[in-house]
Amino acid sequence: MTTTPRDRMLRATLDLIAEHGVGAVTNRAVARAAGVSLGSLTYHFPSQSDLLRESLAAFVDDEIARITAHVDRLRDAGVDPDRAADEVEKAMVGFATDRRQIANLELHLHAARDPEVRATSARSVAAYDRLAAAILTALGIPDAARHAPAVVSLLYGLAVRRLATGDDSAAGTADALRTVLRGLLP
Repeated sequence: MTTTPRDRMLRATLDLIAEHGVGAVTNRAVARAAGVSLGSLTYHFPSQSDLLRESLAAFVDDEIARITAHVDRLRDAGVDPDRAADEVEKAMVGFATDRRQIANLELHLHAARDPEVRATSARSVAAYDRLAAAILTALGIPDAARHAPAVVSLLYGLAVRRLATGDDSAAGTADALRTVLRGLLP
């Protein structure tokens, strides 16, 4: 599959964020990493804010699609709390070894400083909440939408812990989630 120069610019921006943080995103660095001219970059993205906002929005779209597919598979297979927790841990292992996990967290940190990025961050959080609610509903947990943010917060917290400790195994995710799920079951 061929990617457009614009797609390469968005991916290069995410890679720079993942490797060095939002501060590393300069027009020259993105153009060099994407293999495009500086003029091409500024044609597609007239400002740094546009570039950041669109790259983070593209990341959120991809992440929502990835997680939605995983949740759909779980829902279609029928789940119990133990299997759901194990499957979420498996999904986290894949994400834990992906440098874009850092870009995901950078998105939320940057949103705290930049109101123009806040809507993308809020969309990401809302999508994770909806996906968590879908799993909780499939498990028969009452008030799933009310409890979903706590589940999402647990997973975000564990992601920060993995980054801080260098753990890419996601070990303990299933146990932590199992504990929460059992507490929510009627």
